[in-house]
Amino acid sequence: MISDEALMLEFQRGSREAFEELFARYREPLFGFFRRRLENRERAEDLAQETFLAVIRAATRYEPRALVRTYLYGIALKLLAAERRKLSGKEQAAEPSNEPATEDASETALWVRQALEKLDAAEREILMLREYEQLNYAEIAELLRLPVNTVRSRLFRSRMALKSYLEPKRRLHRAAASGGADDREASPAEDEA
Repeated sequence: MISDEALMLEFQRGSREAFEELFARYREPLFGFFRRRLENRERAEDLAQETFLAVIRAATRYEPRALVRTYLYGIALKLLAAERRKLSGKEQAAEPSNEPATEDASETALWVRQALEKLDAAEREILMLREYEQLNYAEIAELLRLPVNTVRSRLFRSRMALKSYLEPKRRLHRAAASGGADDREASPAEDEA
């Protein structure tokens, strides 16, 4: 299999097939990137396509200093930031989505989504880049222009915060699954009564 970087260099030299292969490899991951961050499905699709348009426009300036994957997500992050600035001027409810953001989501997936929304924006982005986009620490560090150790510590903090938001839901779900019995252990005072 040809590496992404070799495909990008072939595309730079005019190979349409190389671009089509890159598009096939990254179309769905980039759509997922935008879909997890935006409520409007159509806008997520548009931004994924705009990412590839930006690649086409900048093909002559591309230098293989970084992985193509990091390059693509860098473009995607810039487009997302521009989209969020645009949306912050409008009321988000003014742009209704035809489908809910949690389409066909299980109850657990909904809990995770709600817990993610409670995280600080920077913590949430690092966690999503690692867990959903499967970027490694070095790629995240390069993308966000942070030292690798900062990425590690922020990722650890965001995972702990996410866990703290999910823990009460997990206990509640376990209690409901066990027929409504309270899941917590009896305290010594309750044992004596």
